[in-house]
Amino acid sequence: MVMTLSSSYAQQKFKSFKTWNKNVVIAHRGAWKAKGLPENSIAALNEAVRIGCHGAEFDVHMTADSILVVNHDADFLGLPIEKSTYAELKAKQLSNGEYIPTVESYLKAGMKQKNTRLVLEIKPSKAGKGQDLILAAKVVEMVKKLKAEPWVDYISFSYPILKKVKAIEPEAKLAYLAGDVSLEQLKADGFDGADYHYSVYKKGEWFAKAKALGLTINAWTVNDPADMKWLLENKVDFITTNEPELLFALINKR
Repeated sequence: MVMTLSSSYAQQKFKSFKTWNKNVVIAHRGAWKAKGLPENSIAALNEAVRIGCHGAEFDVHMTADSILVVNHDADFLGLPIEKSTYAELKAKQLSNGEYIPTVESYLKAGMKQKNTRLVLEIKPSKAGKGQDLILAAKVVEMVKKLKAEPWVDYISFSYPILKKVKAIEPEAKLAYLAGDVSLEQLKADGFDGADYHYSVYKKGEWFAKAKALGLTINAWTVNDPADMKWLLENKVDFITTNEPELLFALINKR
């Protein structure tokens, strides 16, 4: 017999907290730049929380011994993550003394608060699409294990990764990064929004169409004040930036 979640249970499980920061600011790899913190560190996550960002974005890979870790590049301080064990990665430290965060430790740190969302980017594997789907399943398994669903939004440059996440967890919040899929297709596939490079939105009409379809628009990675202002004028939903403090300053001047 196949058991399914009742709609009321699913809504309870995935309901958003009322306390999420109501702004457009997504700190890219955490809020690291202003204080010289390591990107994707728990310190950068905590700083994004401290300054009141709506979200903190972070990047996920899997080690050779199947440990999910947080790092932007496929290499960590010269070590290829997919070909290294977690113990091997822990032989090196970030500039602030942290070890490479596990996804488990990062999520647990983020779950200590209910103001800043955790924007989890699943990085495609160099081993190919089959490994991508394994990675996607492992990530969702970890989020479910920690009961972190209310905090987490999923993003990826891989459409199959996001469709796998959706197949496992139909209520998951998804946004696609690559910029090569129409809003109509995103809607049809059950995605929640587009998360494209800001230059994509300067070609054609996106904002009104997204609103009509009930989709969100996020723009990455926006560090120039002129681009920030243009997006704010167009009432973008979210802006991913390495300069969250600058973006806050522009918002406060409006």
